[in-house]
Amino acid sequence: MDTLLQEFVTYLVVEKNRSANTIVAYRGDAKRFLELVGYKGPETLNALLPSDISNYMNILKKNSLSPASLARNLASVKVLFNFLILEGIVDNNLTSTMEAPKQWRKIPSTLSFKEVEHLLNGIDKSDWQGVRNTAMMETLYATGLRVSELVSLKLTDVNLEAGYLNTFGKGNKERVIPLGEVARDAVREYREMARPKLLRGKTSHYLFITRLGGAMSRQGFWKIVKKLARNADINKEISPHSLRHSFATHLLERGADLRSVQEMLGHSDITTTQIYTHVAQTRIREIYDLTHPRAK
Repeated sequence: MDTLLQEFVTYLVVEKNRSANTIVAYRGDAKRFLELVGYKGPETLNALLPSDISNYMNILKKNSLSPASLARNLASVKVLFNFLILEGIVDNNLTSTMEAPKQWRKIPSTLSFKEVEHLLNGIDKSDWQGVRNTAMMETLYATGLRVSELVSLKLTDVNLEAGYLNTFGKGNKERVIPLGEVARDAVREYREMARPKLLRGKTSHYLFITRLGGAMSRQGFWKIVKKLARNADINKEISPHSLRHSFATHLLERGADLRSVQEMLGHSDITTTQIYTHVAQTRIREIYDLTHPRAK
C-alpha cells in the first residue's frame, strides 16, 4: 500500500499540480479508502463493485463527517481511480457516475469596517513583533490573501514602489494583487526596521519571520490573530480567513465588480466568489433597517 500511495502522491504533484495541503488530504483519504476495502493488491481493486464505493461513503457518513468532508473524500477517491486507470491497475472507474453530496454554502464570518479598523489600529507596536504583526495584518486585509499565501511570501514577491505583490495560490497559479498605501507603509517599516532585528544576523528569503528568525507558520499566525482579536475586545469568532472574507465583502459593498474580486481572491470558479454578494446584501439590509426612517 505504501508504494501505491507514494506513486499516487507523485501523480498528484507531477500530473495534477495540486497544492501541498491538497496532496496531504488526498493521500490521507486514499489511505483510508484502501484500508476500508481491505487492499491487498490490484486484485482487491478489480474485484470492487459500485456498491462498495457507496458503502464506503455510507461508513464515512455514519462517522458524522460533514457534507464538505464527504465531498472531499469522494473527490479524493475519484482522483485515485483516475490514477489507477492511467497506470493500468484497474479496468473500470467505479466512481465515474457518483456525485458528491450537496452542500449548503456557509456564509463566511466577516468583520465590519469599524471592527477591522479597531483591530488593525489597536496593534501594539512597542516592539518589533508588533511592527511585524501590523504589516502582516495590513497586508492580509489589503490583498485578501489566503494565510498559506501570506506566510509563503518572499522578499522578491512584494514591489512596494509599484504597489503590488505576486503570489502563488491553489494549483500553483500565479496572480498579481494591488497593495494599498497603508499596507505598503506598514510593510516598508517592518522590512526596514523590524525584520533585521528579528533576524539577528540570520538570512531568510521569506518576508515575514518569527522572533527567532524562522519562517512564520500558518499555526503561528493563527495564534497571533486570536491574541490580537482578544486584545481588541472583538467577541465574535474570527480567524485569519476572516480578514480575507472581510476584504472581499468590503470591496463588493463599495462597488467593486465580482470578476475583479474573483481575480484578486484567486477563485477558479466565480460561483465561489458569489457567496460574498450574499454577505454584502445582508449587511446592506441591516444598514437600511437601522437608518431608513420608514424601514419599520
